[in-house]
Amino acid sequence: MIEADDVFLLSSDPISECVLRGFRPDAQGLAELYAEDKPRRDTYAAMVERVLDGLRAGRRVCFAIPGHPGVFAQPTHEAVRRARAEGYSAVMLPALSAADHLYADLGVDPGEHGSVTFDATDFLVQGRTADPTAALILWQIGAIGEIRKPRAVNRPGLALLGEVLLDAYPATHEIVVYEAAPFAFCEPVIMRMRPDALASADVPLLSTLYVAPAAVAPPLPERLRKLGLISAPA
Repeated sequence: MIEADDVFLLSSDPISECVLRGFRPDAQGLAELYAEDKPRRDTYAAMVERVLDGLRAGRRVCFAIPGHPGVFAQPTHEAVRRARAEGYSAVMLPALSAADHLYADLGVDPGEHGSVTFDATDFLVQGRTADPTAALILWQIGAIGEIRKPRAVNRPGLALLGEVLLDAYPATHEIVVYEAAPFAFCEPVIMRMRPDALASADVPLLSTLYVAPAAVAPPLPERLRKLGLISAPA
């Protein structure tokens, strides 16, 4: 960021923006490209073009966003892809995503029982099937079905999600609405509830849903034998 000729900034809060502008007061904000009733895909396309215009002018460009630039961040992926396709050198640097915070704050290990993750809208619209023997992580549950910049939680979307979860999990199974702490001096949002309480819960707009496994997947004896973990029958 320090060495770039142009810095493009997409910040989700004024504190982060203030910190970043402390390093680069000349950073160009991209939030202005959002507009009411403007589809997000059009906003993202405009962001990509703004970033690429700097490259095409022969300048070194940095595109900074909150969280991990490769997780639920379509414009950063598209900017890197387009830049490389046009012959420019482009690299994406990793950072922490909401899932990384979730594993630490909830004390869960995706390697213990496995985990499956989907965008909440994709999970519903595509008819995905939950596996009760693995953890389920659903992103952006407050913005289900939104194609524009969301302004409020989609209550019908949450109600539908709760209904679908009840098809795979017991009514008493605990689910966790989670939002990572934005700063070290803040606490994360951790709300534990039943699936049927989801529709009326005070869910943060960009929160994540964690559903722990409800059952244990039984091992398959034939595969255990092929792996040498048990002996073949005499």
